[in-house]
Amino acid sequence: MAQLSGTTVAFLTSNKGVEQPELTEPWQAVIDAGGTPVLIAPEPGQVETVVGDLNPASTYPVDRTLADVSAGEFAALVLPGGTVNADTLRINVQAQNLVRAFVEQRKPVAAICHAPWTLIEADVIAHKRTTSYPSLATDLRNARAEWVDEEVVVDSSQDWTLITSRNPGDLPAFSKALVEALS
Repeated sequence: MAQLSGTTVAFLTSNKGVEQPELTEPWQAVIDAGGTPVLIAPEPGQVETVVGDLNPASTYPVDRTLADVSAGEFAALVLPGGTVNADTLRINVQAQNLVRAFVEQRKPVAAICHAPWTLIEADVIAHKRTTSYPSLATDLRNARAEWVDEEVVVDSSQDWTLITSRNPGDLPAFSKALVEALS
């Protein structure tokens, strides 16, 4: 894998309902490539993860709260999935603002599974080619995105890179695309 020494990557989640492998596998890929991941959530304390949306998994310590970060501190933004996580985060105005700031600064944004909901609410997805969990296809099309059923989609149009994948089965390709976008 490429080297990301000195590169800090923001992982933005809610405090509950985060799909564990969608957090931990890209996180580990960033570490393995020499980068530094930072877990950001609305509230201090812990992020509770799940497997398959329903089964409780592990908890992870929040590194920084959403109110205390800015896009300028990071090289990229990763939005893990999990239905409850994504549905909670999408209505958080601070989360929407942070997503918009990454896009305005032309920094890569990576979103998997249900996470593109936050991109819709931030109004940054129009005219981007994307994928997601299949149940979001209509939502993304209604937001004027082009939805495709592919393992990973990297769209660098509009002067910023968007990386999307459908589900945990796509994590190897998603993680590889994330690291490559930062190399």
